[in-house]
Formats: sequence, C-alpha cells, structure tokens
Amino acid sequence: MTAEQYATIPSELSLREVEVDGRVLVTIMVEPSDVHKKELNQFYKQRWQIELDIRNIKTTMKMDVLRCKAPDAVEKETWVHLLAYNLIRLLMAQAASSAGLVPRKISFKHTVQLWTQWQSRCFSNPGGADVSILFILIAQRTVGKRPGRREPRVCKRRPKSSKWLKEPREQARQRLLETGDVL
Repeated sequence: MTAEQYATIPSELSLREVEVDGRVLVTIMVEPSDVHKKELNQFYKQRWQIELDIRNIKTTMKMDVLRCKAPDAVEKETWVHLLAYNLIRLLMAQAASSAGLVPRKISFKHTVQLWTQWQSRCFSNPGGADVSILFILIAQRTVGKRPGRREPRVCKRRPKSSKWLKEPREQARQRLLETGDVL
C-alpha cells in the first residue's frame, strides 16, 4: 500500500450488524437501503467459497510452503500454482457441463487425484484414452452438504527436530569429519 492510499483510509469505520439465519454478519455497508440483508448473506457465502478456493490452492496443491527463495522465483512458482489451479477448475467445469451439474458441487481434491492418475496412465499408453471417461469419473464425486460441521483451527505440521545449519555446508562437513559433531 502506498502512502497516498494509506492516507485515504478513514481513521474510524461505521459497522452494521445483521442477523441472518441465526448468524450475525458484520459489514461496513451501513445503509440497509443500499444492501439488503439477504444480499449480505449471499456475499458471505461467496466469500466462504473464496476461502475454500484458497485452502485448495494451499493444501491440496501443496502451495502452503513455497520451495523457492528468490523473489522472482517465488512469483513464478505462485503463477504456476495458479495456472494449475485454473486448469483443474476448467476440468471440473467441463465435467460438470457434461454431467449437468454445477461445477462447485464437484470435489476439487478428487479431480486433482484423478487428473494425476489419468496423466500417468495416458502418457504410458500411446493410444491415449477418451477424455469423456475422465469427465464421467470427475463428476461422480460430489461435495455434499455437511451442516454443523466444525473443524479445529490448528496447525498439523510439526517442526522438525533437526538443528539449523548456521554455517557454510562445507565447514559443517569438515567439522563432522574431524570431530563427529555438526555443531
């Protein structure tokens, strides 16, 4: 954010609380005549879908830990993940269209797993396979409604017990050869 953009942000915000279906929604859209509470509810549902999409990019596609270190390489890695994500979503849209479903009803993870298997088998088979079979397989796994489902907000990844390398690798190798101790 630039200094000019930051200067345009007000020091205080007025908020509106609306109860919809037993939930309290909070928004900066304060005028009820501008945005009805049912529209706010739709906005929050769309936002939830965005949260699920980000989770899919990070966890299902293993982008939660970026491998690159240089800023330009991190940017390229991010773009490659987003490209792959959009290609998977395209597969889901095509499968949904052929099955008469809404694309959001198809499982993202199932599609990724099928596509990975499909690629490994089709590249080993010179004759290839009919892509309509892939669409049928993708459309078989739909996401159901799971009312009342709660998931804990905790990190599953645990830190590794190995110590940090705090000197050049060659020096550490030499120390290991001489003393048998890395530190």
